Parts: sequence; C-alpha cells; structure tokens
Amino acid sequence: MQVPLTHGVKAEKLPEQMPDHQPSPAEIVNESMSRVDAKEELLDECESIWKQMEECQSKLTLLGTETLPESDAKLSLLMMRVKALTAEYNLWQKRSPEIISTNPDVLVALGKEELQKVKNDLEMVLSTVQSKNKKLREDLKREQQWHDEQLQIVDVLSGIEEEMKNQVVQFSEKRAFQELKNKMLKLRTYKEELLNALGEFLEEHFPLPEEDGSAKKKKKNSSEEPAVELITLHEILEILINKLMSTPHEPYLTISDSFWPPYIELLLRYGIALRHPEDPNRIRLEAFHQ
Repeated sequence: MQVPLTHGVKAEKLPEQMPDHQPSPAEIVNESMSRVDAKEELLDECESIWKQMEECQSKLTLLGTETLPESDAKLSLLMMRVKALTAEYNLWQKRSPEIISTNPDVLVALGKEELQKVKNDLEMVLSTVQSKNKKLREDLKREQQWHDEQLQIVDVLSGIEEEMKNQVVQFSEKRAFQELKNKMLKLRTYKEELLNALGEFLEEHFPLPEEDGSAKKKKKNSSEEPAVELITLHEILEILINKLMSTPHEPYLTISDSFWPPYIELLLRYGIALRHPEDPNRIRLEAFHQ
C-alpha cells in the first residue's frame, strides 16, 4: 500500500544522504530493529482498519434489502443504484486523504521502499530504451547500406540507358518494320511457289475425265437440261482450304454436282478430307495446321 508523505512529518536525512558518515554496527542494528518495529506497527494498523471494514459490512448485511414492487422492478432497482452511486460520489468528494500512520520511522521506511520501486522501474525503462536505440541504430545502418546499393544500381541502369539511346539508330523501328516486311514478302513468295507447284502436280497427275478439261455431266431424268461443268481437283482443294480458313467454326462444304465423285473418294480415302458425321453430302478439309 502506498502512503503519501505529508509536510507535517519532520524531514530527516536518509543515511545514504549524509556526507562522510560511516554507520557503526550498533547503528545498523538499531536501524534494522526500527524498520522491523515500523513494519509491525503498520501491519497492526492495517489489521485494525480491516476489522472496522468487516464490522461495517456486517452492519450493512443486517440491515437487509428493500422489497421491490413487482411492477416496474427493473426501474426501481436502477433508481436505487443511482442513489447509492450518488451518495458514494459525494462521500468521496468530501473525503480527504488520511495518513495511516504518523510514526516518522514508518513514513521513512515507506518512502525508502517507494523510492526503491521507482528506481527499479526507471532502471528497467532505461534498459528497454537503450535496447530499442541499439536496434534502431542497427536498422538505420542496414537501411543506409541498402540505400547506397540502390543508388549504385540506379547509376548502372542510367549508363545502360544512355548506351541504348546511342544504339537507337542501328535498331530503329523503321529497320525492324522493313525486316518484318521482307519476311512477309518471302513467305508470300514461298506460298505462291507451293501453290503453283501443287497446281501443276494436280493438273499433271489428276486431270479431268475429258482432255479439254470441260467434261459435261448430264442430270438424271432430263437429257435436255444444260450439263454441269466439272472442276479440277486443284479447285476442289482450294475451295476446301478457303472454307476452313475463312470459317473455321463451320468448315464443312456441301458436295455439288460439279465435284467429280472419284476425286471426292480419293480425298476421303487418304484422309485429306472428312465427311460430316450426320450429313454424308458435306465434307471438310482435315485441319493439318492444328
């Protein structure tokens, strides 16, 4: 229990404050005995106050409690609590601090104990602050080192950027675009060569039934109707390729009378074309590019 020191107590110098004084063994023994007596006296006074509190509590218990009305019992209980708190508040406002003991030895002992506690707390705070300061200095050192490294990296990147700017003339967008354009022209030329070679091969090895390339196929049940002109295998493949590339979601093509049936069977047999799973009159080119 902390007891405030008052001005009414006679100020005495503590043994630690007396200059050039070495206590004798008799004084040390007397001081120890006085401290023990002071503690015993303080304990006796605390016991006496505690007994008084118990007596007050017993009297309050014997008084009993008021019987609250059944109607609006909660409101009545709250009102009683407000009255009790108000009375307690007024009592504490009027009450002034009291000194437990007027014995100077007791006050000196309590003062020394309180000062020792304050000293221990301050030493603990000082140790904590010193530890935090040390950690902050280490963190600051690491952050400074990291900052220096970042500055070096920025310098290196700036030098690389300057070198890249000097080489812009050699690797300009115009030159890259021209190279890409040349590649596209080469691809187109190569594509044309492949298509021409394919056309020549097909015309040579897969001609139409008639030598003039314009064989006529008459429709059934009518010999007077105009005949249908057959198309070459090259044209059939070209139509299938264009259909696959233009509408990949719907690559099937309906077989017309201009398609010579042996060519259709040839494409189906060698896996170049596929029939529709539900409509045999529709075919598509096999997607070799996938």
